Amino acid sequence: MPLLKGDRFIKDSWIRIDGDADLPFTGDILVPFARLLQNWGEIARHPGLVGVVFPNSERAEALQSFLSRLSLIVLPFPAFTDGRAYSIGRQLRDLGFAGELRAAGNVLPDQLQFMLQVGFDAFEVPDRFPESVWQKAARSMSVSYQPVPGARNVWLARHGELGGDRDDQDPWFEQPHAG
Repeated sequence: MPLLKGDRFIKDSWIRIDGDADLPFTGDILVPFARLLQNWGEIARHPGLVGVVFPNSERAEALQSFLSRLSLIVLPFPAFTDGRAYSIGRQLRDLGFAGELRAAGNVLPDQLQFMLQVGFDAFEVPDRFPESVWQKAARSMSVSYQPVPGARNVWLARHGELGGDRDDQDPWFEQPHAG
């Protein structure tokens, strides 16, 4: 599957380790969560970067003790109607994860902005849609209701930058109504 970061496709350089396959001597590795738990001692000694495929049936807190050593977390979307990975992604960001947060599986272009708003920054996208559709989706919104790095808050976009301590500059100040 192609890998979308920003509004362009890039080569995925991570080496996926399935099951109990031997770890390579070099390179950045991506392991299943069960393997991370079972073989953390060996994985922690790996000289490259470490990533994990984290199932959406687990709680984000299960990764908390590993977050400082992880550079990539892949959250699967088994169905486009299954939103558990949205919550887990946001919780991982709230727990302080600053690495790459990647959505994989049933990812649709019209869901891309919502995924960006909760903290995803990379997407394994299906070949079902052409690259131009994904690029358009990645650039389609520049404001957000949620605090998102790189996006303006919709309130500030509508009402201008607020400053000072005057009541009429308070975003919750009641404005006079016509009529």
